[in-house]
Amino acid sequence: QVQLVESGGGLVQAGGSLRLSCAASGNIFSINALGWYRQAPGKQRELVAGITRGGSTNYADSVEGRFTISRDNAKNTVYLQMNSLKPEVTAVYYCYCGSRRWGSPDYWGQGTQVTVSS
Repeated sequence: QVQLVESGGGLVQAGGSLRLSCAASGNIFSINALGWYRQAPGKQRELVAGITRGGSTNYADSVEGRFTISRDNAKNTVYLQMNSLKPEVTAVYYCYCGSRRWGSPDYWGQGTQVTVSS
């Protein structure tokens, strides 16, 4: 079992920045990929960004260049730096982890709300 605890969500004006954090605990040795999905009201959950233990990254086209994912393996923590925020990125952001490099998540965090006002 792996537990994921997110922090850093909130309300920000368009053009602003937020940094999300997600700390993993439990059976951390099983974790390869860490990252973030998001789900806006009435929409399906979608991948935002992921990062492997080795540092390889994967971004959704819509956030490439504005969002940066990073990882501190010593702290078992993944970060998502979000810049130049737009109202359309308003959603609940879920941290995930997986044992495979890229694949379906094995565990989810509880989610953190990100709201961007215009």
